Amino acid sequence: MSRGISTFAPERLIQVLAARRLSQVQLANMVGVSPATVSKWKAGQQAPTNEVLDRLANVVNLEAEWFTRPLSQACTKPLFRSNATAHVAARNMLETRLAWAIEITEKLEEYVDYPLVNLPVRKFLNPEEITAEDIEQAASECRDLWRLGRAPVPDLALAVESAGIILVREETGIPQIEGLSAWSGSHDRPFILLSADKDNGFRSRFDLAHELGHLILHKHIPRATERDQYKLMEAQAHQFAGAFLLPLETFVNEIRTPVLLDSLLLDKQRWGVSVAAIIMRLVALGMIDEEEKIALFKRRSARWGAKSEPYDDSRAPEKPRLLKRTIEMLVNEGVMTLDSIPRYIGLSAGDIEMLTSLPEGYFKGGATVLTLPTLRDRMSSRPESATERPGKVVEFHRNKQTT
Repeated sequence: MSRGISTFAPERLIQVLAARRLSQVQLANMVGVSPATVSKWKAGQQAPTNEVLDRLANVVNLEAEWFTRPLSQACTKPLFRSNATAHVAARNMLETRLAWAIEITEKLEEYVDYPLVNLPVRKFLNPEEITAEDIEQAASECRDLWRLGRAPVPDLALAVESAGIILVREETGIPQIEGLSAWSGSHDRPFILLSADKDNGFRSRFDLAHELGHLILHKHIPRATERDQYKLMEAQAHQFAGAFLLPLETFVNEIRTPVLLDSLLLDKQRWGVSVAAIIMRLVALGMIDEEEKIALFKRRSARWGAKSEPYDDSRAPEKPRLLKRTIEMLVNEGVMTLDSIPRYIGLSAGDIEMLTSLPEGYFKGGATVLTLPTLRDRMSSRPESATERPGKVVEFHRNKQTT
């Protein structure tokens, strides 16, 4: 490597190009270097000088020191809920956003304890070995672990975060991709990123349950490269979402027969699930056949159109709380100042605000704080590993005493 910052991490540059959706030529023009120079940085053959690194950090709105930090241990390859038109660059951008959310979580975990991960354990290695019965059992076990009973879930986002899953919801500008999920490599913690581009609470709940299905059913299965396998894993996550949100034991007893669109609208408002998803659940349970399904979808399209339903705007999307309240608590307790947090994490204030659901401009002023995570003893050094302190993660709602 030629002269320059010896600790410069080329992987950081790759992340920046993906997250900011820049080509090497565009970045070179912004920094004032040649495209060949950026290519050498990216390949690890050369590193920028201090002066050039400052320019690079400034144009992409990041801390210069952030470019010298080694990447966290890799997470599992994210599983996307998307359609075939989703571009590779869009996927790379969202993978990087998810990786940054993982980094934020790990940096904040120096100060707080998050809830223990509480999910059903499944060790499937191939989606073809997963049966419909397996999916129903996994959804039922998840409800039991979370003590949700078999009634409608009032706030799925809260339930997910209470189970130790880190949830991110932000506007991505990529409507083709509705969500993605992965397990972090360092702490084996699950993460979900949902698109906030469509302001539909019913769709958002189903997307969240869909990603939950991926985390449980497909944790040990590599990301699908073949179209048929991808479609199968997506169908299984859909089935899990339906089974989790519309549990067999109670849902079937509430369905009015014959099945009519008007009655399904009432079910939609009670269960927080779209009419389209309810129809698919009825098919999965054998309560209507394929011919009846097609007839219902035709009537639905004729009455409401293909992409919307009545009352879509009656339910606001559920919002993540955990990362937001973690930062609010650290500021409120005087552990960190507003301006120190972006420097500590290394990302821009805007990136952190979007990834943690903080209001725009939060780091320019104060905010009312409601505590949710718990402060770790400030007299202790770096956190012990999970194997050294099993069971010491406190409950979601309980404060830990500080000294």
